[in-house]
Amino acid sequence: MRARCPQATSVTTGFVRRSSPSHSGSWPVTERLRSGADVLVIGGGIHGLSTALHLARAGVRVTVLEAEYCGRHASGVNAGGVRTLGRHVAEIPLALASRTLWHGLQDVLGEDGGFVASGQLKLAENDAELQECQRRVEQLHALGFTHEVLIDRQQVLELVPTVAPHVVGGIWVGGDGYAVPYHTVTAFRLAAQRLGVRVLEQTPALRIERSATHWRVETRSGVLQAEHLVVTAGAWAAQLAAQVGEPVPVHPQGLMLMVTHRVAPFCAPVLGATGRALSFKQFANGTVVIGGKLVGSVEFAARHGEVQMDRLSTSARTVTDLFPHLRNLGVNRVWAGVEAFTADDIPVIGASCKTDKLSYSFGFCGSGFQMGPGTGQRLAQQILGEPSPISLDPFSIGRFAQSATTLEQPATSLIHS
Repeated sequence: MRARCPQATSVTTGFVRRSSPSHSGSWPVTERLRSGADVLVIGGGIHGLSTALHLARAGVRVTVLEAEYCGRHASGVNAGGVRTLGRHVAEIPLALASRTLWHGLQDVLGEDGGFVASGQLKLAENDAELQECQRRVEQLHALGFTHEVLIDRQQVLELVPTVAPHVVGGIWVGGDGYAVPYHTVTAFRLAAQRLGVRVLEQTPALRIERSATHWRVETRSGVLQAEHLVVTAGAWAAQLAAQVGEPVPVHPQGLMLMVTHRVAPFCAPVLGATGRALSFKQFANGTVVIGGKLVGSVEFAARHGEVQMDRLSTSARTVTDLFPHLRNLGVNRVWAGVEAFTADDIPVIGASCKTDKLSYSFGFCGSGFQMGPGTGQRLAQQILGEPSPISLDPFSIGRFAQSATTLEQPATSLIHS
């Protein structure tokens, strides 16, 4: 059984609009940075911006701090998959709720965020893989989840007529799809700003501290303070959690992607594979984005990922095995983004177990883009004390409290958002 956080219900139940109180400690609160905020969010990716947006919709004053620019890391460099297919069972309720929000982004953002409901398909290349798919679908159905559907070869061909003849079936989820990450992140940012959210880019959080009544966040330009603090800083979030005595075994990985030259349309759904690492989608302009959680390297202190071409070639071989007609298709560019991976492969979401009015959302293990809208909404509900049928207990930071595992992050003297 996962450790539950005894303070999980100790969240803010309401905010009173007030001027920022004077600060009597050793950190001066500069006029330029005086937040006037009820909540400070550290991290300007989709999770931070979604949380800020949903809080602002409830009338909460929010300031977002971003070390570089919004969407710079995991939220902006991922493959754009909007996927409930293949999720860890603990994530499924939240992922399904998030998918509902994706389909209704027009109501939330005033635009669709670039979302395309193309469906997602995980291919089985032999009978053993098809049996694995069948077991997965049966297990989910037994738990009451019916979004994943087993399909045969003929049904695969109806969806993707050009796929290689050795493919025997797969798992289909019709409500999944994809989006262009920077489009989506920008849409969340603009919607949040229209509701009064203040976004401070090039403002890394160096140190956090709790006073009797407020959180104080030290930056290079001064100190901000607010009643509630939310940490959504991706691969750098665990360092902030460690400052308040909540170490999390997180390690950064540089997930690699490539985008091809344009080719005539041949594949509408997003594709994955059962027995091989693959994430594959063709965008409307004809380019194909290819990934699959292949790991490059990370320069953590320099805050960027690096491509390992020999490893990336594995994805290219998988694609040409499935689509032989792409053998001569050129690659336009490649990149690696920094993602945060937890020791148990599911994220940290929810209230601190040690400190009041502190919340987390990080460690999505390369699959957090889809969950951004729903996680932001659910975390805002918890902060506001609003009820929800979706429990955050499986994601509590308290599950690591008994672990003696030390952080697997490179040492650094600065804490960044």
